[in-house]
Amino acid sequence: MRHAFITGLAGPELGPDEALFLRETEPVGIILFARNCVSHEQIRRLVNDALQAIGSDEVLTLIDQEGGRVQRLRPPLGRALPPGRAYLTAAGGDVAPAAKSAELVYRLLADDLRALGLNTDCAPVLDVPVMGSHNIIGDRAYATAAAPVAELGLSVAKGLAAGGVLPVIKHIPGHGRAVCDSHIELPTVDASADELAASDFAPFKAAAHLPAAMTAHVVYSSIDPDEPATTSSKVISEVIRGAIGFDGLLMSDDVSMQALTGSLRSRAERALAAGCDVALHCNGRLDEMQLVASGVPSLDGEAARRFDVAWRTTTAVEPYDKAEAEAALAQILDQGSAAESV
Repeated sequence: MRHAFITGLAGPELGPDEALFLRETEPVGIILFARNCVSHEQIRRLVNDALQAIGSDEVLTLIDQEGGRVQRLRPPLGRALPPGRAYLTAAGGDVAPAAKSAELVYRLLADDLRALGLNTDCAPVLDVPVMGSHNIIGDRAYATAAAPVAELGLSVAKGLAAGGVLPVIKHIPGHGRAVCDSHIELPTVDASADELAASDFAPFKAAAHLPAAMTAHVVYSSIDPDEPATTSSKVISEVIRGAIGFDGLLMSDDVSMQALTGSLRSRAERALAAGCDVALHCNGRLDEMQLVASGVPSLDGEAARRFDVAWRTTTAVEPYDKAEAEAALAQILDQGSAAESV
């Protein structure tokens, strides 16, 4: 029976203890990092071994392949990809051609990921950074205003989905104002609810029809001063499911990040109790994986329905012009290299 968590793995090969863990707990997904990726054949073998251990093909196989600073597959394992901000910069600030290029590049990326057995990309980033915020988002964002962030993000998601790869929008309902890195400490955002609705939440509202999202480990003091979005039933019910209107599969950001407190089991329990459908744990430490698994239920009810909708994204692939996509990527990379050399 599937259980409501996604787990990392320790290294490039699936160990016997990990295989037993996957067999006994049946997570709905696995997520790979650079530590898991040595060669194309090895990646395909690792994914296949994990699926065999879980005993199902209906498993989300995730990776963070945004581009720029956040890409787990780098040359020669994967194509060089520009950061999110590069699309608008290369287009001279014109959103329409930037969005077209983004769609083509991520359609191309979807082919690359599927060839490795990967069916889910933790992208696009829909956060809107502001002056003075921490650089953890920075140029990962497509722009510094909500409207172009939404348009480019939707194009990225469209390209991935057309290639049979599930896009995961992040970090809902918005990480752009955070003044610290939630990997290390808990950010608190003091903007008013009206400010947040007009800017931070707006790209997620535009993308509310998409099938999957990842939460922000961020406190929004005007909404819930005590809990970050991941563990806040108020933020999830009133903002994510309410004002934003997102009804897709909601996964937590990594519960091992230091923004959260308490045991790994309690973090997973609190995230799901607040309204997340699935808990995400990334570092591949088996003892922590076991704690997370012990705190999550089987996937059923609305969470199972949302998973099934998300899964269907991975089952259909549309044709495209690969040469056009490769040319679009080369142009953006060339312009980025030229700008850096000036």
